[in-house]
Amino acid sequence: MTEMLDRVATEGLTRVWSVTAFCLRHRIDEDEEQRLLQLFGPFATACELLHNARRAPKFR
Repeated sequence: MTEMLDRVATEGLTRVWSVTAFCLRHRIDEDEEQRLLQLFGPFATACELLHNARRAPKFR
């Protein structure tokens, strides 16, 4: 017997990232990745990662 389920609204949900995937996507070096892993563990919200990641400045 199958049952139809309603779609769940995802608008108000908090986005959670893998710290490793976030660092790869945002080109964060391994030392900073280790610091974020110690700070948050393997997963953190996007807001936490964006506000706590230190990135080297991009000069020309």
